[in-house]
Amino acid sequence: MPELPEVEAARKAVEDNCIGKKIIKCIVADDSKVIDGVSHSDFEASVIGKTIVAARRKGKNMWLQLDSPPFPSFQFGMAGAIYIKGVAVTKYKRSAVNDEDEWPSKYSKFFIQLEDGLELSFTDKRRFARVRLLKDPISVPPISELGPDALFEPMTLDVFTERLHKKKTEIKALLLDQSYISGIGNWVADEVLYQARIHPRQIASSLSAENCSTLHKCIKEVIEKAVEVGADSSQYPTTWIFHSREKKPGKAFVDGNTIDFITAGGRTTAYVPELQKLSGSQVLKETGKPRGKTSKKTSVDDDNNDDIENPTKKEDENLGKQQKDDFHFLQH
Repeated sequence: MPELPEVEAARKAVEDNCIGKKIIKCIVADDSKVIDGVSHSDFEASVIGKTIVAARRKGKNMWLQLDSPPFPSFQFGMAGAIYIKGVAVTKYKRSAVNDEDEWPSKYSKFFIQLEDGLELSFTDKRRFARVRLLKDPISVPPISELGPDALFEPMTLDVFTERLHKKKTEIKALLLDQSYISGIGNWVADEVLYQARIHPRQIASSLSAENCSTLHKCIKEVIEKAVEVGADSSQYPTTWIFHSREKKPGKAFVDGNTIDFITAGGRTTAYVPELQKLSGSQVLKETGKPRGKTSKKTSVDDDNNDDIENPTKKEDENLGKQQKDDFHFLQH
């Protein structure tokens, strides 16, 4: 699922290539599951002739600020992605579509052409994204319900520590709670907890002042590094658990240490038992079976349940039919 670094890479690409340009053409898919609360025809009519003046983001949500409202808003879900024709925008695994053979892609949900000929498309292969047309995106859900953005609105150490010590919930679950801090998803949470040497199921209120300080520092460092390289995972440090978290149990290692997989915060979680130990008087029974590559488990993110993995065969069949219909619509 695209998390803060991936969505920020998309926002930056729009900022670098589209600001100050007028929208002369717009095609919105006739897909009421993704296009939320407005007809595709009304959506198109509302943006044609408008100029893009800024690209905004909070957490895992992004919107285009036009010279007058309403504004297109994107909740990326499991596989949402921004593509700009002729411009390299970071592609993340579940979002990648082949935009060389067909343009716009059959998975396109929102397509615009700008006055200089530049073309942008928001695609979604899995249809868990939401595209909205909003007068003031920050004043309504889901953005109005988000906590501080982990990059743009970092908490001070004192505030971060105080809030942690009020929460009697597992730290992994808390980091995934978008109302507590926005932008952190499954892979970022695993990474910062590994770097901070904190067990994913440690109760937040039990963390020492030193633990809190280290975690605060690691959140900043991991997110800033991922954003610095444009969410290009090939440029992430080799010491990150990220590079092995998708491997099979028994074959996943980082710096020579074995990675294990448990369930924490309702999500499959990668951690290093040798380095990330439960501490204090906390007694927790480890639950969750080691994750295999063929797992059919459904995972749910705290960000409006938009990160559902491994759709069923029936879901895939329905998906294929809907995407085919959408593609024919886009071509006419």
